[in-house]
Amino acid sequence: MRKLAIKLFGRCPQGVGLSVPSPRSCVAVGFPLQSLTRAYQLAIDKGFFSVILALVIVSTSCAQKKRPIQGETEFQKEINSDYKDASKSPLKEKDRKNFESLDFFKFDSAYVVIANFKRTPNEKPFKMKTTTARRPIYVKYGELTFNLKGESFKLNIYQNQGLIEKEGYENYLFLPFLDETNGLESYGGGRYIDARIPEGSTMIIDFNKAYNPYCAYNDKYSCPIVPRKNYLKTRIEAGVKAFDKH
Repeated sequence: MRKLAIKLFGRCPQGVGLSVPSPRSCVAVGFPLQSLTRAYQLAIDKGFFSVILALVIVSTSCAQKKRPIQGETEFQKEINSDYKDASKSPLKEKDRKNFESLDFFKFDSAYVVIANFKRTPNEKPFKMKTTTARRPIYVKYGELTFNLKGESFKLNIYQNQGLIEKEGYENYLFLPFLDETNGLESYGGGRYIDARIPEGSTMIIDFNKAYNPYCAYNDKYSCPIVPRKNYLKTRIEAGVKAFDKH
């Protein structure tokens, strides 16, 4: 059986056809077939609107499921996106299913500071303690001194000796810290900031980009324990807050 399209008023409607035993693809028909044309067109209309209705339902459903990534800053949006992604998220599956956003301190430019960077080239590599028996090799790479809200502070910054062997991480530095929000608004084990080797003698520290160790979300991870020397005797009200599983 081959399809024969109905030619009306000198044109052949694209995609419209009747199954008839004829080799011709399109013939002219007149008003005697108007009733058949109407019946066929009605069937087409019903099918068309059914398809449209199905598309609307699917689109609405997808729009409801795929909600915009939340976040006040690009950092917040990026980390929320990663935590929603099953291939990247440290969250347990039961927590990730209903995850919308981490809880953040409100962005505050006062916590973006310019620190003086002092390289410490003669430091010996050491095994950094973690939440498990794993002991990755780190070295103290330098010291950062800065002023925050009228007070002076110092932090040591570290380099993971295993990580620098991986492409893209050759100049990666690790800045963990503790502060007086730990165990209250923020995670009790302290927080981390990612950094890169500076080109000069200064480095920008943006505490608004401080994030929790993966261990704050899932105990299957092994996380470096923040050295006590990196305790800041002040409240760092910036970055990611403690994770609320509820």
